[in-house]
Formats: sequence, C-alpha cells, structure tokens
Amino acid sequence: MDTTNLNKLNLLYTRLLPGAPLASEDLAALGISADLAVHYVRAGWLKRIARGVYCRPNDTLALHPSLLLLQRKFPGLHVGGKSALDWYGLRQYLSQQPLLHLYGWTAGQLPEWFTERFTANYRRKRLFEEQPEALMHVTSFEKRIGSPQVSAPERALLELLSEVGVRQSLQEARDLVDSTYNLRADVLRELLQHCKSIKTVRLCLQLGRESSLPWAKKLDPATLPTGSDQNWVSRSADGILVLKS
Repeated sequence: MDTTNLNKLNLLYTRLLPGAPLASEDLAALGISADLAVHYVRAGWLKRIARGVYCRPNDTLALHPSLLLLQRKFPGLHVGGKSALDWYGLRQYLSQQPLLHLYGWTAGQLPEWFTERFTANYRRKRLFEEQPEALMHVTSFEKRIGSPQVSAPERALLELLSEVGVRQSLQEARDLVDSTYNLRADVLRELLQHCKSIKTVRLCLQLGRESSLPWAKKLDPATLPTGSDQNWVSRSADGILVLKS
C-alpha cells in the first residue's frame, strides 16, 4: 500500500470508533473512494455489513452509534414511547430483550443490518403539530454528545398512550402512568396543546386524574384540545374504552 492510502487507513481507524457503523459518505469525506473501500474490505481492514455501510473487522455494533447513523437516513427518527420511558427508568415489566420502539416523520423500513442485531420496530408517527427538524421535546439522550435522539418522558408517555387500543394494552399503559409522578406539568401542557389526537389528550387526562398524579391536577382540560362534549368511544382487545371530554 502506498503512503497516501496508508495515511487514509490510519485516519479511518482514528475516526472509526469501536461499535460504530460508517456510511459510504463518511468514507468519501475521509478521501476514501468506493474502489479503495473495496480494497480495504478485501484486505480485511474494513468489514462491509450492508451496501454502503461498514464497520471495523470483527466488530460488534453498539446500539447508540447505530441509531446515530439511522437518524441521518430517517427524518425525525427517535427512540420514543415505551422504550423512551424505559430508558428513563419508568417501567413496569422487565424483559430480557425489550422491543425498541422507534418513530419518525416518514414511512419506511429499518435496514436488515440493524434489525439483525437489535430487536426493534419503526413507525411513522405525526402526533404533534411540529416539523421533523424541530421535534418537540426530543433531545440527545441525557443531553450527551454522541447520544441518539430520544423523547422526553412527557412526550414518551403521550406516544405510548396514542397506541392504546392498537398496539398497546390499556392495563400496561395505566400501570406505567402510575409511575409518572414526577412528570413536568408545563411540558405536558405544551405537548397536549399541540397534540393532534383527541384520544391521546383525553386518555392522558383521565388516567392522570384516576391516579391522582400531581401533574394532572395542574392541567386545565378547558385549555386543551379535547374535542366535542361527546364521549370518545373505542372498541379493542381490552374491551370498550370510553373517554369523557
């Protein structure tokens, strides 16, 4: 290998952290052409895990840097719902291999290189009036550099409640609400005011009141989009769900 390509390889190994996948555009930014990448793969200096995705040889991909790469491919992608609550320690049931709930702005399918390594699903969800480049109360996990985007606990709760009667049982949702004693009422209020799902707004208020949670007492239904005065009724596997205005 000539000196130029050796320097590029050294630079690559300096930038390529253990457990982190790398895309073709990342290689290009380091001056590594597609042909040179093929050479590195054949020589065993780089491993190709999918078309346009690479990692260190004999490396085990880590979840957080893998999510960072997905965020570049899926607008608005973030860890949300039950998974985000779990990341913040708000959980009811322990699972050896919990399903990772990912949400984004557009319809799509997670790549095989990711789903082969991590048990996850992805859904398009537009629960709030917002734009994908400025999601409400979605930040890097624990606001650490190099961490994936994750919903704040308040947003995660509403994402969870939005799926009650569809993919989420009402009983588990009720149990999880019981553990949200410390949620911020001002953040919940802002999210609820921009929520496009009347069911989610009403369910949040109803379960919060049933559990006598502090944040529920600080929310005024008259200032929130609860819809008409009629009851909201839905039939699901849990039975009939009736939500009052």
